Amino acid sequence: MKRVLAIIAFIACSFVSCTANKKQQTEKTAANADSASIHLSTAVLPAADQLEVYLPLLKGKKVGLMGNQTSVVGADNAHLVDVLLREKVDLQFAFAPEHGFRGDVERGEKVSNEVDTKTGLPLFTLYGGNEKQDSIVRAIDVMIFDLQDVGARFYTYITSLHRVMELCAKHHKQLIVLDRPNPCGDQVDGPVREDDKFKSNVSFHKIAMVHGLTIGELAKMINGEKWLENGIRCDLTVVPVKNWDHKTRYVLPVIPSPSLPNDLSVRLYASLCLFEGTDISIGRGTDWPFQVIGYTNPVYGDFSFTPQEKAGMAKHVEGKGERLYGVDLRRLDADKQVFTLKYLLDFYQKMPDKRQFFARPEFFDKLAGTDELRNQIIAGKSESEIRASWATALLAYKSMRKKYLLYNDFE
Repeated sequence: MKRVLAIIAFIACSFVSCTANKKQQTEKTAANADSASIHLSTAVLPAADQLEVYLPLLKGKKVGLMGNQTSVVGADNAHLVDVLLREKVDLQFAFAPEHGFRGDVERGEKVSNEVDTKTGLPLFTLYGGNEKQDSIVRAIDVMIFDLQDVGARFYTYITSLHRVMELCAKHHKQLIVLDRPNPCGDQVDGPVREDDKFKSNVSFHKIAMVHGLTIGELAKMINGEKWLENGIRCDLTVVPVKNWDHKTRYVLPVIPSPSLPNDLSVRLYASLCLFEGTDISIGRGTDWPFQVIGYTNPVYGDFSFTPQEKAGMAKHVEGKGERLYGVDLRRLDADKQVFTLKYLLDFYQKMPDKRQFFARPEFFDKLAGTDELRNQIIAGKSESEIRASWATALLAYKSMRKKYLLYNDFE
């Protein structure tokens, strides 16, 4: 009898245990489903994806566009031009920034006025100036700006933003900025550009080197601080990104230019771009631009590479055809990369003849927005000492920046 009762008890316990496990499994599956649902409902939605918001603003109007290969819509990355034409928007022309409308023009090279071969849309350049730009803008009612920035002051797409704002303000045209996340929007760092002596295409605004703004936020700052010529203001509408803030890491769906082919290069860009005022290679002419650093002497490191001509990186390749020695950054975690001077200071300290380091001092100063950084490096200052020198100006910039934020900050 006792044996029978024990068997019955065992069966009952097994049933209860099995039922509990199934219940836990069901709850876990439901939780996962809920989690997936939440993830899908809170997916980052750039402004260009929000057709219902901006298409009504274009109805019955002649429209111009500032865009390039980063101006994409939806999960299939359809080009904004194709989407606008499909939606019967009266699109008159497109302006193209540095690197051209399709993103295949080398840095600093002339971008020509031409026609987009796919759509027949007339293309004009604002990079380097365009004598036709006033008559072009006068012929429209509204301008759209949709470019993917990478969060560094020397990335010239924000210079293009300023020029478009100036044209729209001058000719009383509305500007609609379709905002996109800043992939380095989780930081504000580096020297703030000083007076107009250092103003150029790579240092157009008095902002921090790593500015911590989206294109939309910067447009609001340009308007608010009256940085347009004669203090004029642009009739500005910013369509904000949904489900993103400055704490949210964002990987770009389309590369912004030929030398920034992946997320790591974008995150290292601000730290390595200052090398462009030197003859030291940061990987142009290789498969790893902005992910390797090297020069002709083995003193710089055990890693070696040889830059060659590559599409989008043919004419301006430091060390082309030479074996260069240095450091390999390709295995770094992109999420952990923040602005630093350590690579620049390390290569300067290792250079046998330091007089050769700043091969293009004036360009270096424009990238830095000041000549103080170059002088501090020559004087042997440490990174902490250099950072202390720009702390007051950076604090003032951060305070100004807060006024124009459209999204929750990272601090």
